[in-house]
Amino acid sequence: MADRLLNICFHGIGEPGRELEPGEDRYWIGVDQFHRILDEIATWRNVRISFDDGNRSDLEYGLPALVERDLHATFFVLAGRLGQPGSLAEDDVRALDRAGMTIGTHGMNHRPWRGMASQEREIELVEARERIADASGRPVDQAALPLGRYDRQLLSSLRGLGYTRVFSSDRRASSAGSWLQPRFSVRVDDSASSMRSTVLPVPAFSSQLKVQLKGVAKRLR
Repeated sequence: MADRLLNICFHGIGEPGRELEPGEDRYWIGVDQFHRILDEIATWRNVRISFDDGNRSDLEYGLPALVERDLHATFFVLAGRLGQPGSLAEDDVRALDRAGMTIGTHGMNHRPWRGMASQEREIELVEARERIADASGRPVDQAALPLGRYDRQLLSSLRGLGYTRVFSSDRRASSAGSWLQPRFSVRVDDSASSMRSTVLPVPAFSSQLKVQLKGVAKRLR
C-alpha cells in the first residue's frame, strides 16, 4: 500500500481518576510507558495519533508530551463524561483545541452504536457531537466508534450526518484517504519494542486478506 497509514490510539495514562468499566484496564498504561511508546511512534512515517474516552490524562499527560515532540493528535471525547471526575471538562477540551489538536466525538455514553433505536442514535451521533462542538468552539466532523463496533446501517447514518472520517479498532494499516480508518489501540502489555515488531511490519498477503474480510463482514451486517 503506497500510502500506508498507521493509526495509533491511546486511552488512559497513569492512575485512573474514575471507576473503570469492565475490561477497560486493559487499555490504561503507565506514564513512562506512554512516553517511550510515543517516542517510538514519533520516528515512524505516516502515523496518525488519537486518544479515546476523554480522560483527564489526555490533558495532564497526553498534551504536554505531544507539544514537547511537536506532534498532533485527535482527541475523541465522550460528551456524557464532560466535567465528571477523572474526565475532561469543557475548558480542557477548549485547551486541547487552542493547542492545535483536533477534537472528535466518541458519543455520549460509551455504548456501542450498532443497533441503536432512532432516539438513541440522535443522542449518540447528533446531540453528543453538538455538545462537544460547543465545548471546543469548532464544528466536529470526525468520530471514533465506541468499542469498535459497526455495521452497514451505522456507517450509512454517519455518512448521512456529514462525518468526514470515522475511526474503528480493526488493528490494521489504513490508507490516508479512506473514510473508515482502522486503528491499533495501545494496550497495557505493549512496549516500544512490541509496537515496533507488531505494527510496523507489513503482514503477509494472507493475513492482510483475513483482516480485510473481517472488516467487510462488519460492513455487510
